Amino acid sequence: MTPTDDPGGAAAARSADRALRAAARHSAGRTAAVFGCSLAAACAALAEPAVLGHCLDLLLRRDPAGTRWALLCAALTLAEVLLDALTTRLTGSVDARSAAWLRRRGLAALLGTAPHHAERHAPGEVAARFTAHAAGAGTVPAAAATTATALLPPLGGLAALFLVDVWTGLAFLVGLPLLALLLRTFARASGASVGRYQEVQLAMAGRLAEALAGARTVAAAGTADREAARILAHLPELGREGRQMWRVYGAATARTGTLMPLLLYVVLAVGGLRLAAGALGVGGLLAAVRYAGLAAGVGAVTGRLAAVVRGRAAARRTAALLDLPELPRGDRRRAPAGPGTLELRGVRVERAGRTVLHDVDLRIPGGATTAVVGRSGSGKTLLAAVAGRLTTCDAGRVLLDGTPLEELTEGALRREVGHAFERPALFGDSVGAAIAFGVPPEPGPDAVRAAARAAGADTFVRRLPDGYRTPLADAPMSGGELQRLGLARAFCHAGRLLVLDDATSSLDTVTAREVERALVDGVRAGTRLVVTHRASTAARADLVVWLDDGRVRATGTHARLWRDPAYRAVFGAGAEPPPERAEGPGGGPAAREAVG
Repeated sequence: MTPTDDPGGAAAARSADRALRAAARHSAGRTAAVFGCSLAAACAALAEPAVLGHCLDLLLRRDPAGTRWALLCAALTLAEVLLDALTTRLTGSVDARSAAWLRRRGLAALLGTAPHHAERHAPGEVAARFTAHAAGAGTVPAAAATTATALLPPLGGLAALFLVDVWTGLAFLVGLPLLALLLRTFARASGASVGRYQEVQLAMAGRLAEALAGARTVAAAGTADREAARILAHLPELGREGRQMWRVYGAATARTGTLMPLLLYVVLAVGGLRLAAGALGVGGLLAAVRYAGLAAGVGAVTGRLAAVVRGRAAARRTAALLDLPELPRGDRRRAPAGPGTLELRGVRVERAGRTVLHDVDLRIPGGATTAVVGRSGSGKTLLAAVAGRLTTCDAGRVLLDGTPLEELTEGALRREVGHAFERPALFGDSVGAAIAFGVPPEPGPDAVRAAARAAGADTFVRRLPDGYRTPLADAPMSGGELQRLGLARAFCHAGRLLVLDDATSSLDTVTAREVERALVDGVRAGTRLVVTHRASTAARADLVVWLDDGRVRATGTHARLWRDPAYRAVFGAGAEPPPERAEGPGGGPAAREAVG
């Protein structure tokens, strides 16, 4: 698909241009300096042929003023060289600053959006957008500034050519329509080929990242050769698009490179005839030839125009991250005190045009441990994400002790709501730092160890070479041990609401029961929302929320719901009696207060 075939291409182009304008404003001073230096160099280049021609006429007449004009000519040449060098130096600075700004904005947008939006972009694709494409897009502000001034010597040279001698100007003017047609054709063809090349690059980067993430699976399946072939399947297409891109550039360069010398020869021939007729002096002929050379430099604009075209195409890839919708945040720095009562009022969530959660009304009393159960695909993880404001609702509201979660600042929200996941990611220089990772204030060593004990992680952490100071890279862990550290991190920062999204699935039965007891006795008091597939976890909860196809089918204690064969089927059970005890601490009141 070409950019012109893409119905969203125009919107993507506008978004990319907005991002490029913002990047230019970020380095407005340096970009203006690039433009100023480039403009001054162009003015020096325009003045130099006239000064040189006049100097030659004076020297041929042995006029003493010729020496001063020769010094002026040398000064102009030196100024042009120095200004060109300064333009190059400033261009590098603007390119680097613009690319860095695009990367920072893209990273902020990627981390500031809801996780389901971020997950649409594969890691390899994101890496390509942040590296090569951001660097390419970063060249546009300076390239646009120098492209604008690069037109001055050709246009000024053409005007000066007419001032020196009308006939030489007319001789040069004959070839300009053809040159303009070449540049227009180049801009269109180059934009299309660059866009296709970058699309293939992104596809290959995404497949490579997938293979690296699943390296163990690939090795276990013995499909390394097949994966390599899958990753490189687009290589011929990449080669074709790359060759086409450079063919377009090479053809434009070759045509302009052929046209320009021909125009110069025509100007030189006409100028020679005018010199022979006495209508033009030697200095005038020299100036005419030099100005014709400047006018012919319009072909050199092709290279700078190509840089702008490539940069805009790269900006369209980078802008896909800049346009990610931000997860709205409020300005309330503290939620009113309360026991942690969680309310979902008319919550509806849609994904890809399909309603995944249907008008959920739920009230979970403060201090209750609530299990969320249901078959795969019933919306359990999405309900947990909504309850902890990892995503927004398309309709309805979520309140914690009467305060809408969207009104809280990010810091206030994360101090009140903690999360643990089925596959946690650990951040930090050491195991202890990974447990302490979260919003300030940072917990002390005693709090870290207490959280690890509650999560059943303290024993294996102490066996590590340096205990809690062991670098994460030197602490190989099983899936269960990784989950325990994720739980420890959540326990360490537990506020009035703790959301566990299948966070005990990899734990053995004994450790899982220890964690369940810790939720009641070993962790800061508050409300617990536990997504689980374990009947034992549901049995220990004060309240069970049973989801079915995105709707709350029923709420109550595990013992009461167990009477329903469909509920038992959620756990793959038959008609046997319910496992564990029927109610957790406070189960009756919690069940009576819940509204489903």
